[in-house]
Amino acid sequence: MPVATIRFDILTLFPDLFPSYLSQSLLKLAIQAQLVQVHLWNIRDWSTDKHQKVDDRPFGGGPGMVLMPEPIVTCVEAVQAQTEQPGQVVMLTPTGRRLTQPVVAELAELPRLLLLCGRYEGFDDRIRQELNPLEISAGDFICNGGEVPAMLLIDTIIRLIPGVLGDEASATDESHSEPGRLEYPQFTRPRVFRGRTVPEVLLSGNHQAIAKWREEQSQARSTTRSPQSI
Repeated sequence: MPVATIRFDILTLFPDLFPSYLSQSLLKLAIQAQLVQVHLWNIRDWSTDKHQKVDDRPFGGGPGMVLMPEPIVTCVEAVQAQTEQPGQVVMLTPTGRRLTQPVVAELAELPRLLLLCGRYEGFDDRIRQELNPLEISAGDFICNGGEVPAMLLIDTIIRLIPGVLGDEASATDESHSEPGRLEYPQFTRPRVFRGRTVPEVLLSGNHQAIAKWREEQSQARSTTRSPQSI
């Protein structure tokens, strides 16, 4: 079972990206209910440079800038020391393990996660060697940094924390709650919209028939739309 509460420590160069996100919807309510804690840390605070520099040109040449090991590692170590309970360091990088619902479920079992957000051309590899983080990729695409993937990771994990969702069945009925499974179509009022009607079975009150229809629709969607079928 997922932990009853979870703490996220977000290590980023751009902490100002997060306050609006943290003050909305389910996440806001989960924080208010003390089911979720989120702490923001500016990596630049651990730079020894007077201009708070945290990046430099790559050895061997090439475009862009690379995040330096000293401020990153020092920041992670200092944040780890904020509580007696060490957290799992998660490095958000396009070269990491692809984020899937089973991976989300694994992470939801942990009480504390340190989300390390990359920028520019990425991390000096000695950061990975020193910290031995869990490397996670949001998908086969490139973002400007790890901040949006960190928000995505938080969004997916908190749904599995008991008490966050109003109806706990919501998290078990959804697409990807089982590998390769997609959710059935959903309908609400009005019964007719521009000539398109709600399937009669959903109006029948026959719960067995509804369950059967939903299972059939889920299987059909999973077969035609899942990544395995593409």
